[in-house]
Amino acid sequence: MPDIVIVLVIVLIVVLVVRGPKTLPKLGEALGKAVSGARKAAKEGSDDEGARPDDQPRA
Repeated sequence: MPDIVIVLVIVLIVVLVVRGPKTLPKLGEALGKAVSGARKAAKEGSDDEGARPDDQPRA
């Protein structure tokens, strides 16, 4: 598990060097919106599955 932490820290340092400190808040905001949208879509998808009135196939 500590290996993952070390890798994440190294990746963050590389991103900081490549993109610069001014763009990090924008990247964080975009990542947060993406995660939020994915959670919302997953929740809506699971809600839609339970709302079907006929689960039995018609003959």
